[in-house]
Amino acid sequence: MVPLPSYTDEELVLLLKSKDQRAYIYLYDNYAGALFGIIKRILGDGEEANDVLQESFVKIWRNIFQYDTTKGRLFTWMINIARNTAIDYKRSSQSKKDEVTNSLEEQVGNTVDENFVTYIKTDHLGLQKIIERLANDHRIIIELSYFQGYTQDEISKKLNIPLGTVKTRARAALMQLKQILN
Repeated sequence: MVPLPSYTDEELVLLLKSKDQRAYIYLYDNYAGALFGIIKRILGDGEEANDVLQESFVKIWRNIFQYDTTKGRLFTWMINIARNTAIDYKRSSQSKKDEVTNSLEEQVGNTVDENFVTYIKTDHLGLQKIIERLANDHRIIIELSYFQGYTQDEISKKLNIPLGTVKTRARAALMQLKQILN
């Protein structure tokens, strides 16, 4: 058995920018589970989450030249792409559902056995434990925005607090997360 290569973020980005197929395979093998977990948490559906995961990797592959190492880690950049892609998908599919009556799938219900779905839950990455270290009002904002896909305006309405307060808490939470992770 040949040992799998290991790359630093810098090496991986250089290989991806040169369109090295091995780097793309490495990227998928090492990050697909974590990204799938985040996407599934937003969408809640395995089939749609798989589609969004593939779309996310295509975006990562096509937009690797936009990645800036001075603004954060590669994994963080990829999480944002996956998260935004899932939120966009959720919003577009929600607007389609509003136009259409209940489908057969909705009437029958979800029959997929969760034991057969393979992905790495975000808890395995330790994200949940890190988020639990946030102040309660900050944690709620992060969970609603990053894991459930709510906009700041939607959070404001859901929690019945001013939009400015949501923005302030989100910024404070991100600063606190930055301190925890450094």
